[in-house]
Amino acid sequence: MPEPVPTRLREKAQLMSASEIERTLVRLAHEIIEKNNGADRLALIGIRRRGEPLAARLAALASRIENKPVPVGTLDITYYRDDLSTLGVKPVVKPSQINFDINDLNVVLVDDVLYTGRTTRAALDALFDHGRPRRVQLCALIDRGHRELPIEARFVGKYVQTTAQEIVEVKLNEIDGGERVQLMEPAPA
Repeated sequence: MPEPVPTRLREKAQLMSASEIERTLVRLAHEIIEKNNGADRLALIGIRRRGEPLAARLAALASRIENKPVPVGTLDITYYRDDLSTLGVKPVVKPSQINFDINDLNVVLVDDVLYTGRTTRAALDALFDHGRPRRVQLCALIDRGHRELPIEARFVGKYVQTTAQEIVEVKLNEIDGGERVQLMEPAPA
């Protein structure tokens, strides 16, 4: 079987600038605190890769709002994915870092883009291997629709209508050395 030819992408639109991402995270932090009646029994867990820095930023913002620490962790979902065989021969797995007891906490899972719902399903499986939270909520910077599973985010930064061929790219300083959200499309051949 021939290897797939990589598709070249071009930017179709900038969806968010660095300042828009920051303002959105401030709003989301306030919404998370409000919907959870404060920061007591609250924890944020980022889905590795770009959910990790987003969760850390949201936890820092929530901690400042409430003047108390909000625990933050990281979840690696590689082994929980239902598409593991398509990720390559040796997927890179890093350990989850949840250094607190999640039992009876209100846990907010944080991801950069909500698309089919499969990442969230895998994250739920991974999370429940760590304990039994009181409640699990989902926060996504971008919700682009196209669900394959009945999953909905409680906290959304921005809803973006996309086609199946378009890709939403989130770039964060901590990982990419730049800060923006772009809508990408296949470049003509």
